Amino acid sequence: MKKRFSEEQIVRILRQAEAADQTVAEGCKQHGISEQAWYRWKKKFGQMGVAGRASAA
Repeated sequence: MKKRFSEEQIVRILRQAEAADQTVAEGCKQHGISEQAWYRWKKKFGQMGVAGRASAA
């Protein structure tokens, strides 16, 4: 099964939303994801940067 977003893309989406000071609903709508996916990503990737995630893999 192919994933829709790579781990690097997920981290980038989370960082962009934080930088733009968007609400969760706005970020989800912009990227076409559910709020459930958002919070799951935030839990898994929220403490890592793009470089941090790449070195952890």
